[in-house]
Amino acid sequence: MSKVYTTEELIQILAAERQACLKGERLKLEVTVSGNPLIDQFIQTDGLQKFTAYQDFKNAIHDHQREYQISGIIWKEVSVKGKTLRYPEVDTQLIALSSDLAILQAAKDSILEFWYEVSAGMDLYLSFNNSKQHQLISIADVARIVQRTEWASLCKWENSNFLEIVLQLGWGKPEEASYKRGRPQSGSEFIHAVNPGNHPIG
Repeated sequence: MSKVYTTEELIQILAAERQACLKGERLKLEVTVSGNPLIDQFIQTDGLQKFTAYQDFKNAIHDHQREYQISGIIWKEVSVKGKTLRYPEVDTQLIALSSDLAILQAAKDSILEFWYEVSAGMDLYLSFNNSKQHQLISIADVARIVQRTEWASLCKWENSNFLEIVLQLGWGKPEEASYKRGRPQSGSEFIHAVNPGNHPIG
């Protein structure tokens, strides 16, 4: 890559490449499942070849980000109960630079303040087991998690009779935090606020 791309261009390039890989237009043919040629001839490897081709491309994009100091931050907006917050978040396909982490850390307090305000009176759940299970918790439990939090993010699910506001409390690198790949250096906890009597769906 001789051209220096913007954050938005990198997101578009990755989305297009991901689609190409999913359609089978890009494969990493030397990928094997077991490493044993006798066994591998009986195993479908195209899914792994597609995934590996995309991961290799994504790693090249991350190298481009580091080399040219291209931010991984996108700005999002969330509106809940008539209140709106604009906040930074690292795009799920990009990495956070050191300068991005500083931006995320600077936004943490305003995200927490917004979440506390819009989730007042709601039931709080901590998700675990890759968000397959949820445990009812108190606001004091949230405060304990917040103590080790370096950055935060939000999302919501809402329709006419349901509202769920999810607060992600993270530390370390955001790109390693969500799927527990970077523990213990990077990680996050998800707090789900739902109306009393409801259970999280996210």
